Amino acid sequence: MDSIQNLFGPVLWIVVGLSLVAALYALVSSRKQWEEYGRDRLVMDRDDPATRRHLAGSPASVSERDDEIRDLLEARNERRRRRGEALVDVEAELRRLTAPQIDDDVRAEIRDLVVARNHRRARAGKPPLDVDAEIEREIAQLGELA
Repeated sequence: MDSIQNLFGPVLWIVVGLSLVAALYALVSSRKQWEEYGRDRLVMDRDDPATRRHLAGSPASVSERDDEIRDLLEARNERRRRRGEALVDVEAELRRLTAPQIDDDVRAEIRDLVVARNHRRARAGKPPLDVDAEIEREIAQLGELA
């Protein structure tokens, strides 16, 4: 009986050690399976390549956004018409709503970039750009990206 009690501790540690090694091996060998988990029927919409083209800023998402805003504005105009109120120009309101929102901090940062560009142009022997016109051009270019 004493010999069995004396063997219990070492046998327990051997079993725990072997279990730990087996668990680590299973973890390392199943890494690829976990990376592929959910790629078939369980794929989420944000992981689907077909919907990736609709990410924010892409031409498809901008067009879809504009269509949805236009639909909402037309519905608002319909409600206004029923109440006898003046209608709003949908396209003008859409341009106003989707125009880039440039605050003073962003405008100052754009000005700093234009000034730095003028310094580089001067070092290269090129004529400087009109700072205010260049700021407005950069803001308009930001509006095209939105």
